[in-house]
Amino acid sequence: MAIDEQKYENVILYLIANMRDGMIHGKKKLAKLLYYVDFDRFEYKESMETITGDSYRHRPMGPVPDQFQDVVERMRQQGRINVKEIQEYDMYRPTTVYSSDVKPDMSVFDEDDKRILERVIRHYGASSGRDLELQSHGEAPWRAVGEKEDIPFELAFYRETDFSDAM
Repeated sequence: MAIDEQKYENVILYLIANMRDGMIHGKKKLAKLLYYVDFDRFEYKESMETITGDSYRHRPMGPVPDQFQDVVERMRQQGRINVKEIQEYDMYRPTTVYSSDVKPDMSVFDEDDKRILERVIRHYGASSGRDLELQSHGEAPWRAVGEKEDIPFELAFYRETDFSDAM
């Protein structure tokens, strides 16, 4: 599956811009937010479309998009996002924190994309990476495949997500 670089980068910028403190704390949180963006979009109205075009793999800490590290690194090199390691908690590894002064270009998204982005922020934006990991572990897409296997988007339909708030 080929990624849509323009949309992918603007999804990340949108997610950062809509966090309470304007930052995403942790790779895990960013990876899970991207998972919910794409799997919710695929399931919404049975569109069978994603926003980023990325594929996802089953990893111990939940679904992980294949290309997100490359996209983030390219954005960092272009000065579109800031990536810093911060020691947030004693006795833990430093947390990767993503921030940006660049506004997302919302014109790249259709109305359904925007509804899903808004919904992901409402439902998952305040959650920690750990909370999102645990939630994703309870869902069919992660449970149905083995370690390091690709997660088929069609498994999103087994989540039975309520999209009444996305209309």
